[in-house]
Amino acid sequence: MHSARTGSLENPEVLENVPGHIIPILEREFDDFDTESTRYLAGELEGDEFIKFRLKQGVYGQRQPDVQMVRVKLPFGGVTPDQLDAFADGIEKYVPLRKGHITTRQNIQMHHVPLPDAAALIRELGEAGLSSREGCGNTMRNVTGDPRAGTLEGELFDITPYAGAYVRYFVRHPTTQAMPRKVKTAFAATAEDNAITRIHDVAFIPKVRDGVRGVEMRVGGGTSIMPRLAPTLYEFVELDNGDYLKITEACMRIFDRQDWLRVNRARARIKVLVDKIGIDAFREMVEAELEGDWVSERDFSLEGILFEYDEEANAPAPPRTVATPNGDNREFAHFVQTNVQLQRQPGFSTVEVKVPRGDLTPDQLRGISQVMRDYTGGAARTTVHQNVVLRWVRDESVYDVWRALGELELNDAGADEITDVVSCPGTDSCKLGITSSMGLNQAIHERLVQMQIGDELTRRIHVKMSGCPNGCGQHHIANIGFYGASIKVGEHTIPAYIPHIGGAYEGGEVRYGQRLKARLPAKRVPEAVQRWVRFYESERLDGEEFNAFVDRVGPQDFEAQVKDLTLPIEFSLENMNYFIDWTKNSPFEVIRGEGECAV
Repeated sequence: MHSARTGSLENPEVLENVPGHIIPILEREFDDFDTESTRYLAGELEGDEFIKFRLKQGVYGQRQPDVQMVRVKLPFGGVTPDQLDAFADGIEKYVPLRKGHITTRQNIQMHHVPLPDAAALIRELGEAGLSSREGCGNTMRNVTGDPRAGTLEGELFDITPYAGAYVRYFVRHPTTQAMPRKVKTAFAATAEDNAITRIHDVAFIPKVRDGVRGVEMRVGGGTSIMPRLAPTLYEFVELDNGDYLKITEACMRIFDRQDWLRVNRARARIKVLVDKIGIDAFREMVEAELEGDWVSERDFSLEGILFEYDEEANAPAPPRTVATPNGDNREFAHFVQTNVQLQRQPGFSTVEVKVPRGDLTPDQLRGISQVMRDYTGGAARTTVHQNVVLRWVRDESVYDVWRALGELELNDAGADEITDVVSCPGTDSCKLGITSSMGLNQAIHERLVQMQIGDELTRRIHVKMSGCPNGCGQHHIANIGFYGASIKVGEHTIPAYIPHIGGAYEGGEVRYGQRLKARLPAKRVPEAVQRWVRFYESERLDGEEFNAFVDRVGPQDFEAQVKDLTLPIEFSLENMNYFIDWTKNSPFEVIRGEGECAV
């Protein structure tokens, strides 16, 4: 009797410990997608049933009819040069916009893909070890992490192998296929918490107790219309014995049974349960769940699923020749200051590539892949701020990397600084989008560049925006954040934004910004940002950081700075510009579909 073919559930493909190859690829799923999408297009399959099916495969409906967004999961952002080439090839063949978009969950999304092409695209990406499995739907979404994990000073140990095992344990897990809502997980690398664990459903921070590796486990965070910071469920959970998997599964089993949450999908996240009963009562539920028979039926051992990859062994040898900057090297020096970080391993650095709006063309994807082959340990990681971190770059090669990135128009300084603006796709593709957050991103970025900000404290300000209140652009935790809204003017409507001031996510501190009592027309938002920045620079105390200034002067003073910008606008020929959103060419109207986040 011949064995089942590779890629079936009976004989899954072997787990390869190669960055970017975390999620096992099942060929059968591609066959199923072909079959089901063909049936749907032929009218033989109900729309609702097909939507649930394709969401699990990471294929999401857009506001534009008959096209899809394909979301490829990159666990903790890991990606190889071959995979970037595969993205470039797939985008050229199947993606009308000719770009891939890095998201605030370290995924890469491709938009406006016709359904028959989506089936071909996920199959071809699968050949490179890339998976969109459970990229959407009420599942375990992409597991995010610190893009510099394994290279940082002060690291107790590298969390990466355990994050990989977590991904492998829960993908296709029967308990996590149709939960009340999605679950977002993050693994921090250090107490600095660059993974922003407090805004996640489930999150882990490395700890060591009596020589044993473990994590602090947090449950019940999230942004959107009900922002909550995740409280600590357990101060210490062991890793190597699989306890962190066991306790997470207990949490998911409890969450999955809360049928009262399924009634209102907008408020069906695990944070709603934790908020309602409190973390202590939730912990009691977890303790009771761990007494269940199911525990003995599971294998929580990390053997076979631990993601072990020695990046250092693949690090480049010292270069035979070293290029150095000639003449005016201020641009390069600024790049080193803002984008380059020394690794704890002597002689190596990480280099952050600042990616405007998170968008990369096929040529840029191929260019980065070549830079990786020439100068890195063979793997890069995307970041939650929509950039790319190159790892294991020889210190002597940083200048060569900067020059090579310059040829791709990707060597701007200022990664994670004020000009590195973050946004979700908004109305460019999202059904829930109200405004063009990508267009506003570009407009604010241009204004900030024009301002030529040299002040160190001002450069530390973070600006983020979302096209609706849900917060995919993480506006809640920005120093200056915005979410999309509208202003009614008779029969007409103006695209607008609600500002937030004073959010934070760095150095282990996470706090949500204060919502201002102001509604700014979209076309006036860059001016508002400029005024607030100049207000801060002129009125702050010596050495006072932006959030300390916000706390001292209060929200009313920020509102006063833009009061005239919130004044009503009459619909007229000379004011027509206000009634058209950024990067759009027709009058604005609120068109909000039923989002598929909660299907």
